This record gives sequence, structure tokens and C-alpha cells, in this order.
Amino acid sequence: MKHTFAFSLVCLCALVACQPESSLRQTTKHVDFSNVHIQDAFWSPRLERVATATIPVCIDQTEVQTGRIRNFENAAAHTGEHSGIFFDDSDVYKALEAIAYSLINQPDLALEAKADEWIAKIAAAQQEDGYINTFYTLTGLENRWTDMDKHEMYCAGHLLEAGIAYKKATGKTTLMNVGVRMVEHIMSIFNENGRHWVPGHEEIELALVKLADETGERKYLDYAYWILSQRGHGYGVTTEGIMDENQRWNAPYYQDAVPVEQLRSISGHAVRSMYLFCAMCDVAARMPNTHYEEALDTLWEDVVHRNMYVTGGIGVAYCTEGFANDYELPNKEAYCETCASVGMALWNYRMHEWKGEGQYVDVLERSVYNAMLAGINLDGNRFFYVNPLASDGNHHRKAWYGCACCPSNICRYMASIGNYIYAVSKDALYLNLFIGNEASFRIGRKDVAVALTTEYPWNGRSVLTFRTPMKHDLCVRIPDWCESYEIRVNGETQTTEVEKGYARLERSWQKGDSVEIILDMPIRLVEADSRVVADRGRRAVQRGPLVYCAEQVDNDVDVDSLSLSPQTLLSERFEEDMLGGVVVIDATTADVTSANAFRLIPYYAWDNREAGKMAVWLPYAE
Repeated sequence: MKHTFAFSLVCLCALVACQPESSLRQTTKHVDFSNVHIQDAFWSPRLERVATATIPVCIDQTEVQTGRIRNFENAAAHTGEHSGIFFDDSDVYKALEAIAYSLINQPDLALEAKADEWIAKIAAAQQEDGYINTFYTLTGLENRWTDMDKHEMYCAGHLLEAGIAYKKATGKTTLMNVGVRMVEHIMSIFNENGRHWVPGHEEIELALVKLADETGERKYLDYAYWILSQRGHGYGVTTEGIMDENQRWNAPYYQDAVPVEQLRSISGHAVRSMYLFCAMCDVAARMPNTHYEEALDTLWEDVVHRNMYVTGGIGVAYCTEGFANDYELPNKEAYCETCASVGMALWNYRMHEWKGEGQYVDVLERSVYNAMLAGINLDGNRFFYVNPLASDGNHHRKAWYGCACCPSNICRYMASIGNYIYAVSKDALYLNLFIGNEASFRIGRKDVAVALTTEYPWNGRSVLTFRTPMKHDLCVRIPDWCESYEIRVNGETQTTEVEKGYARLERSWQKGDSVEIILDMPIRLVEADSRVVADRGRRAVQRGPLVYCAEQVDNDVDVDSLSLSPQTLLSERFEEDMLGGVVVIDATTADVTSANAFRLIPYYAWDNREAGKMAVWLPYAE
């Protein structure tokens, strides 16, 4: 079954938990990336650059180029001023989370020592009552917990996630203990004495669920639910945050207009929305009778079918970093914050765990391979905050940002990409992403080991080999862009049907069995929904999971003059020495002398060479 998004695909040329795992209300559970060793021509170099380029940039910017670590030093010494933005602590925590994940992939004693150095400074900055936030420590603790948009719980959430990740990577618990003390401080102030709080930026909610899973303490899950339940009752207060026309807390912006179980349409800040929906999924999977399911299903439809770009990016409004009207998807003005694409991937992976349907991985893949990967350059040391789908040549990645949420966010996600390859259910192994790897994990009471080889995303052929026997079914995701596929087991073609996005193979697997998956990967033209005004009379080009764009450096004529038509011939070839190795698409007409011959490259790779114009959606002449 194909799915209709805010755009429709038109082929125009042939182109473990705080409760027993069995009680979780999840269809699948992902295989943790600590059990997955990636060996992949596309992803392995990127993981290497995360370790050797991106994390060093984050470290340098955090402790040398900016005052983020100095804030913790000053807070511990009870002297000095706070520098930067009031939520800059969160960037330190996200960088530590990325470091933890990188250490799992590739142990590094020097990197671990640097993390330990930071953690000691963070622990020293914690107040006696458990509170930790360098902005208020250095500007006046008497003002803490007075403005719900000052990100105190947001920073605490990232602290928790970093602490849990670092314990997982090294066994060291100092950072997690700092986070636990902060949570206990928060719980002593809010809820128990009846004081309300609506976090202006969601994050602590999903971190609390992770803490509940890690510690087995049900109270943290209950508290996550309580925080979610605070929304939609008029409790929101801010002194300097986003106001409505009456200079009051802007409830729609903060996802606070109605109780979360009554949400039916997306609004406000895109990243905050994604983190909210992640938390709702997490809590609903662990607690009965939350009544979140209808809200999440309806919100997913609203985001994906009416408010998502072809790249998987979300968010259009610069003023709110969020959503506008349905189908309002301008290209040059697109916001598509990198953090929002990370959030889309995190939310859709949770939706998949809950529902077990391939459509959620389809969206995750679209967001990751296009909108998110565009957020970092090929060298791993420059970043986009905003990811437009067209440019006049004046939009470029930067080494850092004053608001630097995106670099560390994309770093932590890429370092943990192995989380999203496999999932298991009580009776099946799910192959979700086609990333080369060797993995060993447990299904039920049995240990299973597999290996996957692939040339994805350039080639649709992958081979899964069983290193051990397995009695469970194998569910292979057939992406929504794939209209023709073949699956062979030990060389024999299998007859399968696609149900909920998966081809299911029912058999008892033996050591040495191989499953060859061949996904037809023709070039396609994408037509937008007619209600997307910006894309009327235009087409985008997609091959496999990758959306393509025209970049000025590849073309002799102005990008603005390029167009497609039914007579356009699109051909592909792999260019090993271009942009780290990419499949390029050449467009020509029957008249090879036509000035309308041009080249397309994957969208994620644009702005890595000479500056110039770029466009995803090109005029289409019937």
C-alpha cells in the first residue's frame, strides 16, 4: 500500500523497562546499537567523521570558543558571569551524549578522559538541593522556577539522557546521579505540593521514561505522565517567552492549548512538538489508559500528509521555528531546522515500536537521508541550522551558531544510527534500514547473529546472512518508494505480499541461510499535492530514498532556467570521486544540444563546493 504525503509520487519515466518487557504496549522493540557493528560504505565514513571531526568541533566550541564549560566552572566557584544563551547547558549535555555513543562505537581513552573532565565540572556546579542550571546559578537563584520558557526542565532532560548514555558506554554513574538529583529536586517542588509547571520546551518527559527504564523506578514514569498532563489547563506562564497578541503565554506555540490527549493538529515550534510526541509514545507504551493513541495517529497524519517537505523536513515559519498553515510549504523560505529532522526520526521510530508498521520507518528514512544529513557537511565540521529547498547561493553551513542546538543533536543521532536498523517482536525480526552491519542480539530466549551487506542508498540490493539459527519470521521493509522488488532465500525467489510495509518470510532459519533483497530503484519524478501552492507546475526528482537537487556548480546555465518535461531523459551513474562518491542524475532531451541538459546531485550533498544557486523543485512543462 502506498501512502499519500503532502506530495504524491508519480513515476513519469522508467526510469529494559520499569515493568516486564512482555507488558510493554509495543509491537516491536529496537535492537540497541551497542549490539550492531556497522560496516557500510555509506555510513562507516560518516561515523568515523563524527568521531574525528564533529565531536572535536563540539569540544572546541564548548570549552574554547564559547563559555559553556566556563559557565559550569563559574557556577562551582560561585563567581563570575554567565555567558551565552540561558539554555546553553543543554549543548554540553548533548555533546556528552554524542561522546558516549561514539565511545560505544569506537572506544577512545583520550575522549573518555575529556568527558570525565567535563562531568567533574558539571557535578561540582550542582547546588546542595540538587538544582543545576548555570544560567540561574550565575544570574540569581531567587529567579529560578519563575518562567516556564527558560528551559530549566529541558536542560535537565538532556542532562539525564547524557548521564544514562555515559553509564551505558563506560559504566560510570556520576553524570546520571547528577541528573537524578536534579529530578528529585524538581519532584520535590512540583506535583507533590500541588504546584503546576508546563515546560516551555519539551524534553524532560522522554528523558524521565529513559530514567524509569534504566533504574526500574516507576515513580519517574509516573512523573513523566504528570508533566504531560499539565498541558492544556491554562497553567503556562512566561515573562520573556513567545507571547500571543494579548502579551500572554502563547499556548498553541507551546503545545499547551488543549490537554495532549485532545491534540488533533500540529502547531507551534517544530522541535518541541516532536519531543512531546516522543514522550507521549513512550508513556503510552508503558502505561495503560493514557488515551494518547488517537491523538498520535491524527497528529502523524497531519504532520506527514499536510506539513512535511519532500525531504522529510518540517517547519516553515522563521518567527516560530515551527508550523504555519496546512500545505504551506515554500521552498526558499523553508525553515526545516536540523533538530526538527532529528525529532522526526526519533518520533517515527517510536511510532514504529508502538505500531510495527513500515510507514513510520519510511518517514524516518526520508528525514534522515535528506533533511537531517543536509544539516552537516561532508567533512563533518560545518552545519546547517536551517535547510531550505531552494537557494540564491547565499545560504551556507557555519562552523557554529550562537544557538547551537543542531550540531550536537545531529552528532548524537548519527553516532547512534545503528539503533534503527533492526527491531524484534515476540515472533519476528524486522529489517528496517539497509545499512551494512554485523549484529548479535536476543529474540525471546534465543541469541541470534546476522550480517547485512549492501550498497544502499546507491543500489537496492542487500544480502542478510544468518550466522546462527533463528526460528522467528523475518520481516523485510519494502520502502514506500519501491514499486517492484524481489526476495531470494538461498538463491530461490520467494512469493511474498507486502503487509503494513513488510514482506514477511515465515520459516525456520539455519546458520548460513542468506536472504537477498533486491529493491527496484528507478528515477522518479515527484508531484506535490495540488494544495501546495509553491510546487504547482513543478516536479522534484527522487531515486531510492534520496531526493535530488540542481546545484549551480554542476550546470552551465542558471538553475532558475532549468525545467523538466515528459521528453526529459534521466540517466544515472556513480561518480566515485565526486562528493564522497554519489550517484548523479543527468537530464537531457532528445536534442543533445539543448541548453536544458543539466545534472542533479543528492540534496544532502549540496553546498559542499562552490557557492551557487540550488533548487529541488523544478518547473515541469506538460
